[in-house]
Amino acid sequence: MSLTSGLHCPRTPLRRFLDREMSAGPKPLREDFRARYAVEPVLLPPEGVGTEAGTVGTAIDQRLRLALTAAAPTDLVTRLGVDTAGRMGGPKAGEPMGVVGDQLLQRLTETVQAMDLDNRDLPMDRSWEEEQDLARLLLAAAWYQVAARNPFGFTYTPLFLAAVEDPTAFTLEHLLDLPHRDLVDDVTAQLDHATTGPLQRLRATTDPADCKGGVMFANIDITADADLLVDGRLIEIKSTRHPHRFEKTTAWQILGYLLLDTPDHHRIDTVGLYLTRTATLATWPVEDYLALLGARCSDLTQLRATFAELLTNCPADQEPYEPGEQHRVQRLLERLATPIPQGHCPVCAQPMLPAPGDRGRSRRFCTDWCGRRASGLRKRGWLPGQLPDLAIAA
Repeated sequence: MSLTSGLHCPRTPLRRFLDREMSAGPKPLREDFRARYAVEPVLLPPEGVGTEAGTVGTAIDQRLRLALTAAAPTDLVTRLGVDTAGRMGGPKAGEPMGVVGDQLLQRLTETVQAMDLDNRDLPMDRSWEEEQDLARLLLAAAWYQVAARNPFGFTYTPLFLAAVEDPTAFTLEHLLDLPHRDLVDDVTAQLDHATTGPLQRLRATTDPADCKGGVMFANIDITADADLLVDGRLIEIKSTRHPHRFEKTTAWQILGYLLLDTPDHHRIDTVGLYLTRTATLATWPVEDYLALLGARCSDLTQLRATFAELLTNCPADQEPYEPGEQHRVQRLLERLATPIPQGHCPVCAQPMLPAPGDRGRSRRFCTDWCGRRASGLRKRGWLPGQLPDLAIAA
């Protein structure tokens, strides 16, 4: 299963679970983010980046991780991508892609170690020439990552096309010449943006041993690797050119990583994201993050256990099409729903406290916002058709 693919479709069990259990949706979180953090001006990508924006995002993500911890110069997804690429493109192209991929991993490891990137006695960035060379290595590694995440999409990468076009000429030097100069410049520009911002201050006040990149989660049968964990702070790195939007999938992605740590192995107490194009580091204590999303269950341990049960009992990242599977998923979601105690709002599960002017009159929901959400929740079968009026003591 894949966390990110399951979040993009609103009909997967994963999305349906989170949309129901986070009763407020992302709106309060988005408003809190906009009120607390300035997101202008935005460092826009050069014209030549075009459709390779995702490649640049992966490369700058990895470069910033290495600035905080270089314990793993090459990440697991890249290594998996090299293995996958070696089996694609037929025997003529597959073997060169595998061989060159191994050479890339070796060159990248040697380069990162020689540059001593996580040394706090040195600045976050190195010389222009060194950063340009490293950016090309990371961009090539980003293409290999596509092979691991989306093999079909990998067939459209410059890496695959070059290897298929002329397998005999596909060398490491050829691969490192493929990234357009604008891609390389965009990576180095975003790094330069970080050198005087909050990520640099976070780097300066932590030790490499306190940082982990590409965080994996044990005992969960789902593909998910969080970008960065720094002394209990889980940070997702985004290179979006529209940072003010704070998409629902981003909010749910951060939440998903938090919930996947079922045994609390990583001791996460703060979550947030770093926006590379505005050098913004936005963080929230876990309790505040859940409260802003309107979590029906405020007990993180219980919420994690319920989430793990969902992932264990169905392919949660896939939309069910067969009627029998749809029924089974619906029953599972109903069983996993957080019970709403008597006297609590049926939408957000919060206590029905009296509002100014109530004077003991009955209400169905704690706020107008919950009342507006009720109709949509009822259509999805998440609320009963008839709800009792609740008398609120003054």
